[in-house]
Amino acid sequence: MFYRKIKLTLSLCLVCSGFISFAQNIWPAAKANKWYQAQEWPRGCNFQPSTAINQLEMFQADTFDPATLEKELGWAQNLGMNTMRVFLHHTAWTSDKAGFKKRLDNYLAISDKHGIKTILVFFDDCWNDKYAPGKQPGPKPGVHNSGWLRDPGTDIRNNADSLKMLETYVKDIIATHKDDKRIQMWDLYNEPGNNKYIDNSLPLLKAVFSWARAVNPSQPLTSGVWNYGKIFDNLNTFQLENSDVITYHHYGYVDAHKKKVEELKKYGRPLICTEYMARRNGSLFQTVMPMLKQENVGAINWGFVSGKTNTIYAWDTPIPSGKEPELWFHDIFRKDGTPFSENEILSIKAVTAKK
Repeated sequence: MFYRKIKLTLSLCLVCSGFISFAQNIWPAAKANKWYQAQEWPRGCNFQPSTAINQLEMFQADTFDPATLEKELGWAQNLGMNTMRVFLHHTAWTSDKAGFKKRLDNYLAISDKHGIKTILVFFDDCWNDKYAPGKQPGPKPGVHNSGWLRDPGTDIRNNADSLKMLETYVKDIIATHKDDKRIQMWDLYNEPGNNKYIDNSLPLLKAVFSWARAVNPSQPLTSGVWNYGKIFDNLNTFQLENSDVITYHHYGYVDAHKKKVEELKKYGRPLICTEYMARRNGSLFQTVMPMLKQENVGAINWGFVSGKTNTIYAWDTPIPSGKEPELWFHDIFRKDGTPFSENEILSIKAVTAKK
């Protein structure tokens, strides 16, 4: 009952404030497809430098690490990657707006130097609910993404007074970069409904699309579908009907993944898979990446360099000793640049046409 009241209160506040609009100014499919045809086939990673445990550590002044960004994005360039998906956090903006924006611009400059465009992500319902600016916790040995942060988290999302702050944040970042050629897309909300929020995430999802549409950037807007269960029908319907470019997540075998691609083609819009590749689950570069290229679907896997995020460990299988698993879950390289698998590197370069 409590969560129903919260959902109703938030929905009413959004509607009364005029934040919610439905399919307002969505790009016509012809415009989206023309945009996609002008892009090089997108391939790359969800990128977090190995020295940062979460979104705050990546962008805060004390831990922003240009040297590591240069090195690791250089490795990505050498693999033939041209797109990175990067998560932001509103707390980096509220605690140091000017500094955060300067460091984001610095990141974009480094990425662009290596021929890599960026998909920027605003909100996220995954992992830890509590967060604070400043020094971030160290990784828990053997625990996948032990320091990753939800954004905005339960406290703020249930406080209608915070919505104006979130709106100002989103509009400020998009307006600053609305014609920035270094940014490929705006991914407004990662995995809405995760952590059992389900439809409690729908009001904020609708709001962030409305805020972004009001700025009207030159880049497309999206939010990727990720859970295909019936209880996510409301979220999935809104995401699919309001995204200029259809994005989605899939961590299964190539046959099931291709079936999902065929299902999503009915929308007549470009497709980009913004999360795939979990070796234990059978989602592999060797099988999935060639299929996505053949289908002209963008391919953005999870993870690049093994580091503080601990994503070489599986979601639900911690290794308390911190011992490296024989089969990595995500990620491609160690911190010294050696790959998890040389054969995997050859497979990636074969698809990206790198020697």
